[in-house]
Amino acid sequence: MCLVAALAAPDEAAQSQTYRAPKARRHFVSVTYETQFVHPYGFDKHPLSELLGQPVDEVHLESYQYRTRDQQTVVNVVEFGKRATAIGATVYPFGSSEGATLAIRGSFETVPTIRLAFTGPTPSPTYELTNGRATDFSIGVDMSDRSPGWGIGGHAFIMGGIGRIRTDQLDGSRYFGEGGGGVTSGPFGIDVSVKFTVNRFSTPVPHSIYMVPVSVRGTLTF
Repeated sequence: MCLVAALAAPDEAAQSQTYRAPKARRHFVSVTYETQFVHPYGFDKHPLSELLGQPVDEVHLESYQYRTRDQQTVVNVVEFGKRATAIGATVYPFGSSEGATLAIRGSFETVPTIRLAFTGPTPSPTYELTNGRATDFSIGVDMSDRSPGWGIGGHAFIMGGIGRIRTDQLDGSRYFGEGGGGVTSGPFGIDVSVKFTVNRFSTPVPHSIYMVPVSVRGTLTF
């Protein structure tokens, strides 16, 4: 009986000392800076068809890039900027450590310059948006698996929101959806995200511009 008790004791001690991996502490605020690579989407419809009041087709091997369906007006894209930058902050009201949590984000972004020249019947011979900047607010869900200390962790997020856009020529509103994710180590991290943005203006006629910024974002979370 003594031998059986001695053999059973180590097992009972091992069961009472089950290993539990340390958890990462909760983070509540993430400050970000990002570089964006901006792509147009559906440019023949938004804004060209809306500005010209008729269908527009993209053309190739010509000195211009678009032409109306009636062949009367051609469009030369003088400039469509591809780069933008943004600063922002994401707040996690319930903390971010492991699993899903609420994320609320605000950001201030630059908007690429757009310059168009029209030849033919058109309300205006040119269209310009310069010195653009946007203020965005969004809400969504962040799914994280952070590691304690300087261990490697990760997270993914999906968000949607609204904002205001201002340029030297026009002011408007916008709405967007965004998704992405990244890796973290301690308070630092790198994210990659894709955002689909609809920018809306009311003059000279109601029209919109669709943009798809792909972002590389540095983060500092605490």
